[in-house]
Amino acid sequence: MERNKIKLHGFNNLTKTLSFNMYDICYTKSVADRKAYIEYIDEQYNAEKLTGILNNVVEIIGANILNIAVQDYDPQGASVTILICESSKPPVSKVHEPIYPCNTSVVGHLDKSHITVHTYPEYHPDGGVCTFRADIDVSTCGEISPLNALNFLIDSFEADMMTLDYRVRGFTRDITGKKLFVDHDLTSIQNYIDETNKSKYQMIDVNVYQENIFHTKCKLKNFILDNYFFNFSEADIPAEEVSKITAKLKKEVDEIFYGYNLPL
Repeated sequence: MERNKIKLHGFNNLTKTLSFNMYDICYTKSVADRKAYIEYIDEQYNAEKLTGILNNVVEIIGANILNIAVQDYDPQGASVTILICESSKPPVSKVHEPIYPCNTSVVGHLDKSHITVHTYPEYHPDGGVCTFRADIDVSTCGEISPLNALNFLIDSFEADMMTLDYRVRGFTRDITGKKLFVDHDLTSIQNYIDETNKSKYQMIDVNVYQENIFHTKCKLKNFILDNYFFNFSEADIPAEEVSKITAKLKKEVDEIFYGYNLPL
């Protein structure tokens, strides 16, 4: 996707932040299975594997890594923080073509940015429902944009639900001295999600255009019960139990999606 580059006076001082929050919901029949699910998630998304995902994000947006800090936690959870700077290289294609191009001839940059991820395995002692959450924040300065990595993140986690926030802060100036508060076309985060991913999710937008704040919530359109079971399937339980578990899972999904507790 080509576009005319804006001629700026000095550096591009805009800061752009994408907050990507994903949720995985699971139902376990026993305490042992619940423990096994938490252990599975902890291994599936340990610090080493999360670092690999974030390294790909850095490559996709066209940045350079300055420092990486990783930490696994006891009993579970992990955090990774990567300090990055704007690179002279263009963003690369990883599954999807970049939508917002970065400058390919950067001489230098005064500020640094970062990418962080934190994981939160969680369960309720009653009811069998377990929830895993990962929070990823990609903050950049200058012309590189976190939105280039959005579809890669969606594909990496294949989440049941996502909460996406994007904001642009500060301003830069063009060569005439006019302030620019945003340097790329944007009316919704959905504009930067490819059609394949769009088709999978129900989406709700809440945008504050005059403040360059964009918010999108997503949940899977198709509820397939077996996808939520851990170590068993729908065929293993009686029909009356299926309906009760389905109600519990849908209630968990809807409460997280809409952001309030539903009546029992």
